[in-house]
Amino acid sequence: MSGLTFPTGFTAAAMAAGIKPSGKTDLSGVTSRTDCTWAFAGTRSTTAAACVTRNRELYAHGTPIRALLVNAGNANAATGRRGANDNADMADALGSVLNVQPEAVLTASTGIIGHLLPMDKVLSGIEHLPDELGSAADPFAAAIMTTDTHPKTATATLSSGARIVGTAKGSGMIHPDMATMFAFAFTDAAIDQTALREAFPAIVNRTFNAVTVDGDTSTNDMAIVLCNGEAGPTDLTEFLTALEGVMRDLARQIAADGEGATKLLTVQVSGARTEAEALAAARTCCVSPLLKSAVHGNDPNWGRVIMAVGRSGAQADIERLTVSVQGHPVFGGKPLPYDDAQVSASMKADEVIFTIDLGVGDARGEAWGCDLSAEYVSINADYTT
Repeated sequence: MSGLTFPTGFTAAAMAAGIKPSGKTDLSGVTSRTDCTWAFAGTRSTTAAACVTRNRELYAHGTPIRALLVNAGNANAATGRRGANDNADMADALGSVLNVQPEAVLTASTGIIGHLLPMDKVLSGIEHLPDELGSAADPFAAAIMTTDTHPKTATATLSSGARIVGTAKGSGMIHPDMATMFAFAFTDAAIDQTALREAFPAIVNRTFNAVTVDGDTSTNDMAIVLCNGEAGPTDLTEFLTALEGVMRDLARQIAADGEGATKLLTVQVSGARTEAEALAAARTCCVSPLLKSAVHGNDPNWGRVIMAVGRSGAQADIERLTVSVQGHPVFGGKPLPYDDAQVSASMKADEVIFTIDLGVGDARGEAWGCDLSAEYVSINADYTT
């Protein structure tokens, strides 16, 4: 563990409530001693879980937030009215023990879809969460994991002295369409809610929406930032830049920890007409099973890049299109001569970078994924059995 602590005014607790058969920590919460301004992004899935639906409703009302409750091991998705009631009961229970309104409590669930929560265990755990509250961030980061191999955290300190601490979980079912898996950021900076909400979608789009592991979008994906203001006013531009940096760091960690992954895949696109088209081209490359397999096998098969760009919806000029692998030019409007063995050897690295220029503009975008290994199939073939 890193010894990371939350910003001023935030405390957290984590425990093993018995939701996960493994007996690992699976119930956690973060609370602020003052009201938080906040921003939220939730999955656009039409089968979204109860936690996403409820958080979205609170977001629409602009309700100040005091706490976040997370359970792992059970998604509480596709569980009908019972699941929605259980989700609300979780917020009610934490609100009661913290002496705050239930509407000031956000919820998040992750794990297997279609299973009812063991509410006796959940409610018993919530009752004891306040006894475990402390400043350490690492136990919370570990408790939200499912198939992750390690906790994911990132932090930034602003010139005002305010801090941002981010945590995330995600390893499979990663191809966000709003935010991603779980990503939570906490800061003691005082940030105007209107300005934060206006900026948040673009930050999410350039970070968590630029991550893909397997092309599957979860029912429970969400990203949340909570600002309690205890460190006082902070320059908005500096804050937003730092927040994006924290979220970019978390996004890369998620991609690198993709189920069965052995290396991080980074695709940098330039020369696009728009940022949206650059991101589309980069993300399509990262999700291509063919390109991901080539990366796993250290095969500099640039034809798979050309294929992915062509189906991404991004405009490209094939006569001006360029592709490089690990800094080695392999295509420039036509096939370029290169040492296949040398380029293949350069791909035997923790991170493989493709750089692409579409040749039609000056917009840029970047996306992250991972290689596709036999281990990914093994993990998901045995996920519930």
